[in-house]
Parts: sequence; structure tokens; C-alpha cells
Amino acid sequence: MSQENVEVVRKVYEAFERRDWDAMFRDTHADFEMTNQIGPLAGTRRGREQVTAMAEDYLAAFEKFIWEPDEFFEKGDQVVALVTSRAQPPGGSVDLVTHNGHLWTVRDGIIVSMETFPKPGKALEAAGLSE
Repeated sequence: MSQENVEVVRKVYEAFERRDWDAMFRDTHADFEMTNQIGPLAGTRRGREQVTAMAEDYLAAFEKFIWEPDEFFEKGDQVVALVTSRAQPPGGSVDLVTHNGHLWTVRDGIIVSMETFPKPGKALEAAGLSE
């Protein structure tokens, strides 16, 4: 896999930070699939409409929420991002910090799926990588 796939995924995080949904979905397949294994959001959403609705509902619960990709790994058509999430509840003054893993599948420069894992190592394992 080329570094180009990592750059495609990196652009999604940058667009998410700006809440620029058009940019976020620019390089995704029309049937893009997001599977979340974390908490009440667990489940699979398909297509821009379902993924955007889930993200907007989730983000509404926080005054601030960011994903900071700390490191990327690549294998075949997959990119693993080890991510630090920082969320601040309404009226809060302290960030809630978690570390997760995201597994992206990119084919011919187009993102076809993303899966979140509650532990970074689980995303690495799913891609056939070890910590």
C-alpha cells in the first residue's frame, strides 16, 4: 500500500476537525460503511446520510470533541489510525480522553469502510499487525 492511502485517511480527520462533511466524504464510496464497536453507538451505518446523522447526534452531546490521529500503520489496502479522542461535556472544564483504534479500508484512493475499536491494539490485530 502506498503512503497515498494514509494521506486520504488523514484528510478525513482534518475535515472532521472542521466539521466539513463535504470534504470528509469526498474520497468515500457511495456505500461507505462505518462500524462502531464503542458504547451506545455500536452498530453499522451505511452511506453518507446515516454516518453524518450518527456523528451529528453524538457531537451534540459535547461542547468540544476532536479526534487526534497519533500514528498510522498500513498493510495492503488497510490503514490503521491510533487515535486520541478528547471530549468536553457541556459546562465541563476537563477533557474526557480516550485512546482508540480506527481501521480504514481504501481501494484505488476511495475509502470503502471504517471500523472503530475501543482499544488501539484491537485495530492493529484486525489488520493483521501487532502492537
